[in-house]
Amino acid sequence: MENKDAVNAFAALAQESRLTVLRLLVQNGPDGLTPGVICETLEMPAPTLSFHLKTLAQAGLIVATQEGRFVRYRAAMPAIRALASFLTEDCCKGQLSRC
Repeated sequence: MENKDAVNAFAALAQESRLTVLRLLVQNGPDGLTPGVICETLEMPAPTLSFHLKTLAQAGLIVATQEGRFVRYRAAMPAIRALASFLTEDCCKGQLSRC
């Protein structure tokens, strides 16, 4: 992961509602959720959620899949794993087992 990609991801996550949305999508795994379910679960207005979903998608942290009339959002687990790996790749001088 490039530094600029990590900065974009962290910028997207530097807001409590977006972090909450991402954690909810991670919890729901590959099944993901529709915006209506996310709104209902988090008691968030649809326009607000739409803004947050767009920001997370632009950062590459979530993916949207069109399913007929609905859109389903899922956590982009490879990107999330890459971000976690980016944070720890130089941990303990490259010897993660020492940390």
